[in-house]
Amino acid sequence: MTTTSSESYEVLTKIKTPADLRALPERSLPQVVDELRRMILETVSKVGGHLGSSLGAAELTVALHYVFETPKDKLVWDTGHQTYGHKLLTGRQERFGTIRQHRGISGFLKRDESEFDTFGAGHASTAISAALGMAAGRDVKGETNKVVAIVSDGCMTGGESYEGLQNAGMLQSDLIVVLNDNQMFISNRVGALGTFLTRLLTLGAVKGAERQVEKFLARFKFWGAAILRVAKRAKVLLFPGMLFEEMGFSYFGPVDGHDIHQLVRVFSHIKQLKGPVVIHCVTKKGKGYPLAEKFPITYHGMGKFDLETGKSAPAKPAPPAYTKVFGQTLVKLAEQDPRVAAITAAMPEGTGTDLFRDRFPRRYYDVGLAEQHAVTFAAGLATEGLKPFVAIYSTFLQRAYDQIEHDVCLQKLNVVFCLDRAGLVGEDGPTHHGVFDFSYMRMLPYMTIMAPADENELQHMLKTALTLEGPVAVRYPRGNAIGVPLDAELKAIPIGKGVRLREGKDATILAIGNRVHPSLEAAEKLAALGLSVGVINMRFVKPIDSELLKDVVSRTPKIVTVEDNVLEGGFGSAVLEALAAPGAVSGAASNGVGTGRYQVLRLGLEGFVEHGAPALLYEQEGLSSGRIADRIADWMGRKAKEVETPSPKG
Repeated sequence: MTTTSSESYEVLTKIKTPADLRALPERSLPQVVDELRRMILETVSKVGGHLGSSLGAAELTVALHYVFETPKDKLVWDTGHQTYGHKLLTGRQERFGTIRQHRGISGFLKRDESEFDTFGAGHASTAISAALGMAAGRDVKGETNKVVAIVSDGCMTGGESYEGLQNAGMLQSDLIVVLNDNQMFISNRVGALGTFLTRLLTLGAVKGAERQVEKFLARFKFWGAAILRVAKRAKVLLFPGMLFEEMGFSYFGPVDGHDIHQLVRVFSHIKQLKGPVVIHCVTKKGKGYPLAEKFPITYHGMGKFDLETGKSAPAKPAPPAYTKVFGQTLVKLAEQDPRVAAITAAMPEGTGTDLFRDRFPRRYYDVGLAEQHAVTFAAGLATEGLKPFVAIYSTFLQRAYDQIEHDVCLQKLNVVFCLDRAGLVGEDGPTHHGVFDFSYMRMLPYMTIMAPADENELQHMLKTALTLEGPVAVRYPRGNAIGVPLDAELKAIPIGKGVRLREGKDATILAIGNRVHPSLEAAEKLAALGLSVGVINMRFVKPIDSELLKDVVSRTPKIVTVEDNVLEGGFGSAVLEALAAPGAVSGAASNGVGTGRYQVLRLGLEGFVEHGAPALLYEQEGLSSGRIADRIADWMGRKAKEVETPSPKG
């Protein structure tokens, strides 16, 4: 297909809603698909975003909106990687160039953005359960609209998908599940389901044979039924629909997911059926853009790039990403200690565990998009004397909270949780910001929680985690690190001990994680106002450094805590609790209220934060170096200088 931006969109720009699409003759649909792909490509090349999945789902998207009467009929998408075409067909073409930009449209699905976004989706494996709930609600109200869940093969590795399937099979409500099998997850497909789906691609012709066998055996009253039962139990070896039919679904497929006319025929037929139905569509990730087809992992999510060459602009010299430092350090630890194992949930490249995979394949485990299983699997490894490092994005680890509490902490097992993408992650927005982990991890018994100020501290914290008994969490941000030198030798750091980085007489900032360096910059700005403000890198949220807190109180009457976690239950709360504990200095006044012996101002996040560049978001939320300085100055009664543009570190 041609990808030059000079081409016009003869049909697509006339589609303001799916009703306009349905008014077109079917012969126009291939052109709609072509223009849809072109607009996705041209836009993402300019602003970045998720590319491969949306290109692969173009025909599916057009066919679904063409056959079903949306928004009366409800389309429920799993995650949002495949929904750029859906946005273009549902009234968002004019704003599509703002996708994932600050105050622009979301890269995922949002109910308050469009009536066509029936369910917010950023995490995987939610569509079937949500769609079944909508179908059940429809039944209670006596309505007749259709509900369609569109799930990718990757989403089918998450346990919630199977919980939804089994419940749907039991309820027998009208529900259509479209399995978008693009033969990839985010990374390469793994697991038994991946092998099973691959085998299905060669078995489409046996559907009719299955029916003939059942019809033939049914003729024999006495022994035919028994043979049929045995055949059904064994038909995973023969028939592609077994997995779904045994759960109470009617199965259709595999269907060519890039044949728009076939899709229209199939969906039109399925629309008339009753009960739960699965349609298995085979697509190609990155379809229509040769480079994305050839390199689907690279083009899953892209920054700005040149359409003709596929190359991104040359990167400016920058420090390594935290993720890379993590991956390199984990390899070093594994070289020194044969107990070290690595676990990821379908994100080897995203978490840096691909480096470990290539070096130690026998100690590397990709469990698919199954965070709950990943944690309990790690617990099992720990019972056998291994030291598993579970690398999962902070926002996704929330999905395994029960397993962290029940299977790891309760048994005090030696599992290290490596929380990548902690804090504000940027353009992916509120579904992906990792801003709750201090709170949800801190309450768990036996848990040690660390957050490095820079990449050198990250590698030493990973070494420290290896030496500890019991569960450990190390949380670190997305993006490039600070640029400090890396020590050649990995060393364990003292448990629960912070480090004083700057002396101060008027106030002390207690900072954690990636807010340490912005706090140091803020102290410099405050010095220009005549305020002497100290800075401490606390390093640990649990255990908190109580002795250091006592020393801080003895030196300065005003204390400021800075974190990129929500305030409720976070690092600042841990400081207040430590100060209020028996034996600690009494008389705290949180956020400046009261006249105790000292006052505490807590700076952090409140509520969900929308998408945008990280520097903009930290500025907006008052956590850039300039905003930290301003807020402290106001609190201390000094006039703040004009806020400066945040540095890349802020």
